[in-house]
Amino acid sequence: MNDAKLKAPWHLWVVGIIAVLFNSIGAFDYVMTMTQGASYLTSMDMTPEQAAHTLSLPMWMKVVWPTGVWTAEAASVLILLRRSLALPIFVVSLAAFLISVLHTYVLSDGGTIMGPSMAITNAVITALLLFFIWYTRAMTRRGVLT
Repeated sequence: MNDAKLKAPWHLWVVGIIAVLFNSIGAFDYVMTMTQGASYLTSMDMTPEQAAHTLSLPMWMKVVWPTGVWTAEAASVLILLRRSLALPIFVVSLAAFLISVLHTYVLSDGGTIMGPSMAITNAVITALLLFFIWYTRAMTRRGVLT
């Protein structure tokens, strides 16, 4: 066994825990939206119009959204397990997320309905997913993730 496999760098644990916690927010939001619907969304300060938009997603988006959420959470756990499989799974998550952004801003009026705070949230999610992809790629190349 090489040294990289014997001892993980400290930052792997920091990045992995941050990834799990951050992506748990998305998983929680998805589960609550699917189980509690408008009552959850309005409790999160969404307007009735925003809640209605979220709950009326087309069927294909009801596949894309959980794909993005759960692959991000799975990849985050895989970082902590030191598995290189985290990289392609994060890529799938980013692809699903970008498809949902396309739906929001190009294929529907979701951008207008959801407002500027959603654009900021989407930018943060994109930046973090890109960072996690970069990080898992770097750790895989160094042999930390196998």
